[in-house]
Order: sequence, then C-alpha cells, then structure tokens
Amino acid sequence: MEKLTLFWHRRDLRAHDNAGLNAALTANSNVQPIFIFDSSILDRLPKEDKRVDFIHDALIKLDKAYQKLGTRLWVYYGNPLEIYQQLTQEYPVQSLYTNRDYESYAKVRDKGIFEFLESKGIPFIGKKDHVLFEKNEVLKADKTPYTVFTPYSKIWKNQLTNFHHNAYPIDKHKSNFHKTDAVVWDSVYDNGFTSTNTPFNAPDFNKSIIKNYKENRDFPAKNGTTQLSVHLRFGTVSIRECVAKALEIQSETWLNELIWRDFYQTILFHFPHVEASCFRSKYEKVMWEKNEEHFAAWCKGKTGYPLVDAGMRELNETGFMHNRVRMVVASFLTKHLLLDWRWGEAYFAEKLLDFDLASNNGGWQWVAGLGRCSALF
Repeated sequence: MEKLTLFWHRRDLRAHDNAGLNAALTANSNVQPIFIFDSSILDRLPKEDKRVDFIHDALIKLDKAYQKLGTRLWVYYGNPLEIYQQLTQEYPVQSLYTNRDYESYAKVRDKGIFEFLESKGIPFIGKKDHVLFEKNEVLKADKTPYTVFTPYSKIWKNQLTNFHHNAYPIDKHKSNFHKTDAVVWDSVYDNGFTSTNTPFNAPDFNKSIIKNYKENRDFPAKNGTTQLSVHLRFGTVSIRECVAKALEIQSETWLNELIWRDFYQTILFHFPHVEASCFRSKYEKVMWEKNEEHFAAWCKGKTGYPLVDAGMRELNETGFMHNRVRMVVASFLTKHLLLDWRWGEAYFAEKLLDFDLASNNGGWQWVAGLGRCSALF
C-alpha cells in the first residue's frame, strides 16, 4: 500500500480554508482526513449534549464535502493515542498533520502522540488555524506578552496584512487526497450518546448585522449579533474568513471581537494557570460566599431578577446567550450573590454551545474584578 499521510480534524470541521489540511496536501500525496471523538473529553459530558450533536452534524457535512473531492472522512471514537497506535499498525503512515490547540489537556495529549510517533520515525506537524496570531507573534517591545487588550489590539492591527486573512486553497490540491470509498464511521451515538434532535443554523455572514453591530450589540431584544461563535468554536468557519468580512464591511467593532479571541488564546498560552486559578494570584484571597441555594436559583433562572432569569433560561434551553446578557448574569453571580466566579465558569462550560475555554475563562475573571481587561463576554 502507498504511504498514507493523515490529517487530524479537531477544532476545524471544514475542508475549505484549512491551514493544516492545505499544508498536508501541498507537501504530500495520499492524504486521508480523520476525526476522533476523544473519549477522554466525552466521558465527562452528559449523554445528551447539543455540542455533540453539532459536531456530528458538522462531520456529516464535512464527509459530503470530501466525497465531492474524491475521498471520505474517517471517524473514530476512543483514546487518540490508542487510535494512532492502531492506525500505524494497519497503514504505512508517513506523517500526521493537524492544527494546533492551546488548551492544557490538548497540549498534554498532543505531546504523548508526538512522542509515540517520533519513536516510529513519523513526524507530527501542527499548523496555526484557530487564531490569526498565536503564541509569541504579538508581543511588547521587551518581548513579553500583553495582558491588556487595547495595546495588544493596536499591534495586532498594525501587523495585519492580506496574507493573514487570505483563504487557503483546496480544489487545486484535491488530486493529493487518498482515493477511497471506504466508510470508517464510529458513531458517537453507538457509544452511549443520544441525539437531542436540535436543529442548527448554517453560518451566516449577515452584512447588515455586521455593519450595524456597534449600534445594536448592546440590546438583547434586537437581532444584532451574528451567532457565529459556535461555528468559530468548532471551526465550521475560519477566523480568516471572519476577519476578511469584517474588513470588507468595515466593522471595526466586530473585528475587535475577533481580536479578543486571539488575545484570550494568547493569555492562555502564556499564563496556563488561569485555567484553574486567578490571573493575579493575590485575588485567590477573596472570600467568596458558598450559598448553594443561591447558586441553584441562578442556574435555573429563578433569582427573581427578570433579565438574569431570562438569560439563564435561554442558556439552559438553547445553549446560547446574548453576549451582553452573559456579562449581566456573570456580574450578578459574582457581585450580587458574591459567589466564586469558577462556579459560574464551570456552569457556562457545561451549557454553552460555543464554549471556548480561553474566552469563557477570560470573561469570567474580568467580570469578577480579578485584574484583567475584557469585553468579549
């Protein structure tokens, strides 16, 4: 069998404008795309979870896109390291490509896979796709990371060129896909999950909403937000496409929201301790209330404060909450009920369709007054 190059989809559930996939196809022939339902992550989720349904639906659409390109998407369920041990036994794998993930679990997981593949002489190559600027690409003059958004955003914009938001081509490389009709589909629904039958909207770059975003985003009753956050979270649209639209429509406010994503990912990369503790350690001394009855009322949307309750009930029912309402309910929890921001952060992590660790963590720490500037929440 001809040597196989694997491309591993993670937070990038699309074939178009995919940096890692483009790199694999440019440098190799016989490229086979795969996705792994990571049991280490899914074992912590309820067996009915709208996010799992979103991923499943996105994978079906992705497989259809690959069929038009002459290949298929192979889907696995289990421990990624064990799956790569299996794949390297079954196929003459010559390399593995993916797009980088900056969360601590992902980095530990990827390190283990890298070391395994390295022991077999197989390179594991990661590319930048989830953000426009990563790691050390936007730094202060003294080469230290920014911890305040405004100066970070100025440098981000100064460094931006057309190269950064140009799409990566796919059609001209389609001859380099592994030609296969083989169906490998380890369904998440055959592994203990049940569909919630939730319908999902396709990504929509509504020009009117983007153009008027600054004027309308502060009013939850208005249809003033794009609701693209879940698509960015799972990569059914690319950050490059979003930035290009913001520049085309000339919406600096919407562009700033996209820059916030990069900023929070940079914070997470340079200060990984924020996943579990305060950005500034002195705020660990804050003495939070531990009233579980108040927390339960907040979670259920039964506080008696109409806007807070409406936001929480919307979250529980749909997995979505308007970004300004997120600020209101988070402020209520930390400033009125005096409950630990981590309680709210964990609840959002459980319920939000668009849950992103870096952005969720950053928003909660700012609302709690823990010393970092924010507005994305």
